[in-house]
Amino acid sequence: MADLTELREQIDKIDSSMVRLYQERMDICREVGEYKLQAGKKVLDRERERSKLEKLTAMADNDFYRHGIRELFEQIMSMGRKLQYQLLTEAGAIGHLPFIGVDSLEKEKARVVFQGVEGANSEEAMRAYFGGQVNSFHVETFREAMEAIEEGMADFAVLPIENSSAGIVREVYDLLVEFENFIVGEQVIRIENCLMGVPGARLEDIETVYSHPQALMQGERYLNAHRQWQQISMPNTAAAAKMVAESRDKTKAAVANSLAARLYGLSILEPEICPNASNSTRFIIVTNQKIYRKDADKISICFELVHESGSLYRAMSHFIYNNLNMCKIESRPVEGRNWEYRFFIDFEGNLNDSAVKNALRGLRDETRNMRILGNY
Repeated sequence: MADLTELREQIDKIDSSMVRLYQERMDICREVGEYKLQAGKKVLDRERERSKLEKLTAMADNDFYRHGIRELFEQIMSMGRKLQYQLLTEAGAIGHLPFIGVDSLEKEKARVVFQGVEGANSEEAMRAYFGGQVNSFHVETFREAMEAIEEGMADFAVLPIENSSAGIVREVYDLLVEFENFIVGEQVIRIENCLMGVPGARLEDIETVYSHPQALMQGERYLNAHRQWQQISMPNTAAAAKMVAESRDKTKAAVANSLAARLYGLSILEPEICPNASNSTRFIIVTNQKIYRKDADKISICFELVHESGSLYRAMSHFIYNNLNMCKIESRPVEGRNWEYRFFIDFEGNLNDSAVKNALRGLRDETRNMRILGNY
């Protein structure tokens, strides 16, 4: 039996041959890509790849080798496709992305909509982004905010997308898919979660606490220590504060920020009920125009995948191959299709970058219903 050194030498020889053959194969893939470019053919030929994989796996001696051969050649074919996508990008045949680069957003004359009532966290985020003199109005629901910009009643909408403690705002993710509106900016603000009641109320008087579900979730530890309190969800934190103020009922309390307490004349019973001192919410700025700032450095997209092994891995490989840093990935169920999901991804880049164009071309060909949600 050969010793370990001899066995390793044999492996080294095989690996050298594999490197040489891989490079030969990629050189031919380049020629195939040039032919497809001239002939106007698509890079991905699913039937050809499926047939090829079946023939290659049939050559293997056992199930273990068949599985390995399939995985190996799926990766080799993926590398070949990415090389061909790169050729298309270099030749300027990547296709025009229907987004217009602008030097800056027109904030001064903009009309902005936010969800909630005066004193809502969305209003604070809006003023932080657009300035204190912004021309604004508010609506009751996230959907109404999206409708307002879609119909031209507002130029921009400010919507919460995720909280550092409670996670994503699922409804907003779903609305980004439903509406042809696009993200052009973001604003992060620290969130205050104060417990407040009508003047003269004491903690021992409280029976019911009202707030937005996310705020109740963020203050879960504190609220659960008072199990006798009933928790009731409201459209937003400021609406909860307004309702408690109008009720004049000492048994009712709201969780909202100190601005809402001052605005509606409430007394703060507990200044901060969230244990996370850095509790923050990220808000997105949305418009109905396909625009992006020329200095934008983050892109949000979404897509669906076929329900089969390795589909997400193959999609992620486009970010790796193009050296793009992915910041975030979330998934939401696809309505009407059990156990199928839509993926939302944030990654660093600008729509004018060749690496971004290359990755987006590959994702568009190899996923379902890929959409660019914005560059900001």
